[in-house]
Amino acid sequence: MRYSAAPAYWRAPALPKPDPMDDRRKMLKFRAWRRGFREIDLILGGFADARLETMEAEALDAFAALLDAPDQEVYAWIIGAEPAPPEYDTPTLAAIRAFSRST
Repeated sequence: MRYSAAPAYWRAPALPKPDPMDDRRKMLKFRAWRRGFREIDLILGGFADARLETMEAEALDAFAALLDAPDQEVYAWIIGAEPAPPEYDTPTLAAIRAFSRST
């Protein structure tokens, strides 16, 4: 006698498909902690740990843009030593400023 399929209780449960946004968040968190400038590592890495999981795609894009900018400039924008250019002056940068003041 031949069986065409295994009983349902023998089948392995279907694994959820990986979320590409999770991979992006992991990569951004890694980059935030490994900038090479300790002060900005602590600010951006701490912010990433605290907020990255709940950020929407637009905010993640703004965060990624900040990670592409030079460290000294980003640090000056965060501490308020220099005004941020309009393309970087986003709600994400404002959230990072508020985070750095609260820690």
